[in-house]
Amino acid sequence: MSEIEIKVPNIGDFKDVEVIEVLVSEGQTIKKNDPLITIESDKSSVEIPSNFDGKIKALKIKVGDKVSEGDLILTLKNISQAKEEDDQKSVIKKEVKKTQTIDAKVQNISINKNKVLDISSASPKVRKFARELGVDIRQVTGSERKGRVIESDIKLFVASQSNNPINNENKNKDKIKQEYLHSEFGEVEIKDIPRIKKLSSKYLMNSWTNIPHVTNHDEADITELEEFRTTLTDIYTGEKKKITPLAFIVKALTASLKKFPNFNSSIDDIDEGKITVKKYFHIGIAVDTPHGLMVPKLRNADNKNINLISSELKKLSDQCRNLKIDKKELFGGSMTITSLGGIGGSFFTPIINFPEVAILGIGRSEKKQVFLDGKFVTRTMLPLSLSYDHRIIDGAEAARFNNELKENLGKNFAYKLAI
Repeated sequence: MSEIEIKVPNIGDFKDVEVIEVLVSEGQTIKKNDPLITIESDKSSVEIPSNFDGKIKALKIKVGDKVSEGDLILTLKNISQAKEEDDQKSVIKKEVKKTQTIDAKVQNISINKNKVLDISSASPKVRKFARELGVDIRQVTGSERKGRVIESDIKLFVASQSNNPINNENKNKDKIKQEYLHSEFGEVEIKDIPRIKKLSSKYLMNSWTNIPHVTNHDEADITELEEFRTTLTDIYTGEKKKITPLAFIVKALTASLKKFPNFNSSIDDIDEGKITVKKYFHIGIAVDTPHGLMVPKLRNADNKNINLISSELKKLSDQCRNLKIDKKELFGGSMTITSLGGIGGSFFTPIINFPEVAILGIGRSEKKQVFLDGKFVTRTMLPLSLSYDHRIIDGAEAARFNNELKENLGKNFAYKLAI
């Protein structure tokens, strides 16, 4: 058999699973059980290996493709055919090399044998690892042959760039772990970290390490909004509507983003001095699930009324908790809201959801005595914790943004939000 087809094997009940990595390239010689691609479903990531030896003739899929059982991954040349072709190429290369050597001597040209390969020389897995850490792989010196970059090179680069107390603290923790075991002090249980938390931890570390966070704390008076919200009824059935405060907050935040477009932007490369200002309004909603925190996007919030926003919030939350959310819906946001109101607490410091530049934290509202119009009155106050990227947003702009948000949540705006 001169040509072998490698197809997607039985991967269970999954169909149209996304290819997130292609681990081989055309012309590469592989052995049986070498990994070929990585696919990712809502529940897990799986590497698909080769079940034959051979040399890759043609790749039939790429990153981002959807595959199911039986789909063609690649074609292989058998070992004998591949060896014969390699021998022929070897002869040709030797002849070419002789010619280049002669030309170099005549023209007095020195050939650099240690020339670094371009970005394509790094594997897709390594390039993805670099992107997740916010590293420009072109700036990394490769340790492998001809300057090829591997994961350890990326880690070394990040360590050399991060000269801050966090690294020293982590080193001290490592030393403590090496000196003592938890089990030396009593009974312990070893548990697996949920996959969602493991995935999100890399993004959180990237955001906290690379973004200079500042948090502005404030309170919004939502007395009239709450009175209005709790009296909403269905005009057809007369039944009371169950609309959470979060739906109103989404609408108010969207209106604030329109007035302060810097908050609806991303810094692609600070050295290039440019930011991407988004013309869409996709609000991220942090959802607490048994699997970990997930942040789906409520798309085009500016074109939706309170009723539609409320129903979509419930739908997104259910999809996340049941792991039915499409992976793409976790990306492409304007700004994120993370709310602890249903659990408790007031002010905190939320971590920005990279590549966004701001995040709004919401605490539990409570009734307080507020000095208003010359006297103390009872008002319902909502804690606001606005974290922002200080590279693009300064303190004065953040304070003005919070003032606008408070106005949008106040008595003059609450009724308009329901339209």
